[in-house]
Amino acid sequence: MLDPLTLNSRQQQVLWATVRQYVSTAEPVGSKALVQEYDLRVSPATVRHAMGVLEKAGLLFQPHTSAGRIPSDHGYRLYVDNLIHPAQGVAQKVDTQLSAALKWDGWSLEALLKGAAQILSAVSGYLTLITVPQKRETTIRHVQLVLLSPTQLLVSLVLDSLETQSMVIQLPPATADDPHQLEALEREANILSNFLAAHLVGHPLHKMADLNWGELNREFQRYGDTLTEAMTLLAQRNQTASETTQFVMSGLGEVLRQPEFSEAQQVQAIVQLLEEEQAQLWPLVFETDVEDDSGRRVRVLIGSENPLEPMQGCALVSSTYCRDTLPIGSVSVLGPTRMMYENAIAAVEAAASYLTDAFNAGI
Repeated sequence: MLDPLTLNSRQQQVLWATVRQYVSTAEPVGSKALVQEYDLRVSPATVRHAMGVLEKAGLLFQPHTSAGRIPSDHGYRLYVDNLIHPAQGVAQKVDTQLSAALKWDGWSLEALLKGAAQILSAVSGYLTLITVPQKRETTIRHVQLVLLSPTQLLVSLVLDSLETQSMVIQLPPATADDPHQLEALEREANILSNFLAAHLVGHPLHKMADLNWGELNREFQRYGDTLTEAMTLLAQRNQTASETTQFVMSGLGEVLRQPEFSEAQQVQAIVQLLEEEQAQLWPLVFETDVEDDSGRRVRVLIGSENPLEPMQGCALVSSTYCRDTLPIGSVSVLGPTRMMYENAIAAVEAAASYLTDAFNAGI
């Protein structure tokens, strides 16, 4: 396949025009249509020659011998990477509509994401997928041990998300030999609380595994295994909750009316993926936190670049939204590979930027 740098300006112009024409009409594109619709200032024969070069390069192909040409996945990829810029007018339209329709104060998270998804799908014309914010690796804000009885100890954590995690643990038999020593046990619980606070506050939950119980006097070391096990279970509980991925979706009906989705079997596969196998989508929509060569914080997967078979006739455009500088969720649009990419990229980036501002404003 030709490197984009080896395409001359005319070939690049013909490829750009072919993609735009095919996106508009969903019909194979001929040289006469390009000359009539675009200011190429060359003859149809010259355009046919350029299209032939692009076909040999794997950027265009003919679905039928007598038909015009349509872009291949490689052709779309070159178009996206080298021939377009995000449509600023679309970005401004998305931002204006989001700002006018949605208010951060007083809106629930669900309402905000649902409203954003509806606006993005209406502007882009594609299916919108917005992930519910994921929990980042939480750190411990406060830790306390409370003696409930000579045989039971409450471990209570407050995380930086203000979520509370707690667990009642059974004390080792050595601490319950004399039930009348409740006052002594309470002092021990306070000393242990101070020890844990000094070593764990401001650190993630898994830091518990690195605690050096040898720093405590011998009589306290018998708590080590029991407390380590309890804190590990709390960490696992928190991690399991954070791994649950939920999507807010809008615009499925619109995108499935595109001619590319005319076969019922293909539609069924996509709907099943969206409704029942959302976990498989997570790596595709969330790994967008690295800037591409153009400086965009966006990921575009085109056709066969999608590892999931039901999506290999689709294009997926994704960007992340952040709290501070940490990605916590993603905004995506899904449509046919015959997509107006400059509009989709701009719309997704604008929506992601809006949600980033919302979450940093303290929603």
